[in-house]
Amino acid sequence: MNRFDRILAVPLIFFLLLVPAVVLALINQVSMHDLIEAVFHPETFFALKFSLMTSVVAMTIAIIIGIPSAYFMARSSFRFKGILETILELPLVMPPLIVGVGLLFLLGHGMLGTFLAKIGINFIFTPLGAVAVQAFIATPIVIKSARAAFSSVDRGYEESAQTLGLNPLTIFLKVNIPLAGKSLLSGLVLAWARTMGEFGGTLMVAGATRFRTETLPIAVYLNISSGETGIAISCALVLLVVAFILLFVSRIFGMNKANGDRGGYY
Repeated sequence: MNRFDRILAVPLIFFLLLVPAVVLALINQVSMHDLIEAVFHPETFFALKFSLMTSVVAMTIAIIIGIPSAYFMARSSFRFKGILETILELPLVMPPLIVGVGLLFLLGHGMLGTFLAKIGINFIFTPLGAVAVQAFIATPIVIKSARAAFSSVDRGYEESAQTLGLNPLTIFLKVNIPLAGKSLLSGLVLAWARTMGEFGGTLMVAGATRFRTETLPIAVYLNISSGETGIAISCALVLLVVAFILLFVSRIFGMNKANGDRGGYY
């Protein structure tokens, strides 16, 4: 490592120290006994279970919408495609609070919300609202990552499959999905981690009701507001652990793909 490389490493070292410092700052706010007690508190368990449930349903919706959309965008060329791509990626840069306000008006007070209420479907201040927000957040992430995955697949494999008489659906399921599999899984895991941490939009649409619409971020917010620091920090740490696991798994998929492309194994 030359002198210039050592200089470049300084900001990296600073941030590497800053990340665990933030986590330790959270842990130091409560005693270990209180922290362990808070981790096993019924509210912590409910928030974790509710977060996992809503995020899994939201990811299912995002996959159903996002994977076919990504494949279409990767394999098609048409006028105004750039405009369409910009619209699809707009939720990625929209503040979650704005997403929540928009969905609140759409699903609560707009024509769609009125129609849904008449048939007995209510998104506002219900678990369905949390699912709707998380699915809206996750879908553009799935589309963007899946489109990159499908674009990386050599079209020659599709052409070879066509010469063997396979139909487009079979080619999609048995050729493109397996070849893009690791990249797809990596993107899906990242999208799942993002839905687990969603707060602003969920607060606006689903509300913040204990033991009803209480995701892990909502539990942190509620307990910090009411002075229950132990439960708030325990929920924050559980969320961080889940996010770390998901990010690590995503990285393993990415490294496996990179090594596989070089003919190696991770």
